[in-house]
Amino acid sequence: MRDTPRPEGTLGDIRPGPPQLRPGRALAHTTGASGSGSPHRSDSRPPQTPRGARRSDPDGRLGTTPPVPGRPTSLLLLGLPALFFALITWQVVTDGPLVGLDETASRALVRPGPLSELLADLGNVQAAVPVLLAALGYITWRHRRTGTDHWWLPGVSAALLMALVPVLVIPLKVLTARPGTPAVPPATGYYPSGHTATAAVAYGAAALLLLPLLRSAGTRRALLVLCAALNLGVGFGLTRRGYHWPLDVLASWCLGTLLLTALWLFLSRSSRRTSAGTPSRRTGPS
Repeated sequence: MRDTPRPEGTLGDIRPGPPQLRPGRALAHTTGASGSGSPHRSDSRPPQTPRGARRSDPDGRLGTTPPVPGRPTSLLLLGLPALFFALITWQVVTDGPLVGLDETASRALVRPGPLSELLADLGNVQAAVPVLLAALGYITWRHRRTGTDHWWLPGVSAALLMALVPVLVIPLKVLTARPGTPAVPPATGYYPSGHTATAAVAYGAAALLLLPLLRSAGTRRALLVLCAALNLGVGFGLTRRGYHWPLDVLASWCLGTLLLTALWLFLSRSSRRTSAGTPSRRTGPS
């Protein structure tokens, strides 16, 4: 049997002396390896590890790419109302300077009339809660019909938020024991305004539930404007009629903003988790 000579440079070729450095893949990651005077293409790429390729988010911390949206806005919507509510409550309890300005503004605003009475009545439970119940019924039916995961969650969350309003407002009324305006019979427990908080949560929660179903930006904008107009009308009617001091209304708006922001964050997080957990229906490459 004749021996077949092996070609040079095979893996079995053993040569004495140190190994020779050959240009090839080992030099592909060195600057100027291509011989064109410019760095190799792989040098301009970001590191392959996700941590090295991350960019900082708007808060200055390392985050995902792109940064998670909405975090500064949510912190603003939670922090400022909480700060203002604490400030107003402190002034009411200690009879601070804001209370004197509040009483002066109330004397200038109070002008009872049919319009102010009608606007104030929009904050009644009998007027505001049915609007929320209608939105709850529609959104629950819509999610159930389309087979949405956890179809019951938005409606139950908004209902619990509405039930939380008297739980928060009534103890504050008892603790502060603020007397009413001269336009109402002598009594205490007017801070914060229960009608304002009821309207803010009922109309606001209904708008938050319906917004994802509206595809037109103009329709969504109109819904938000209507919600804001209703709440402004209720606050104006209560102060104009003399049912509440202006600070009572402002404090309830702050409280309502806190509750609605919490609902918005909860629903947004639940929606993202549901979308992330939904498996793709495609079985092959597109």
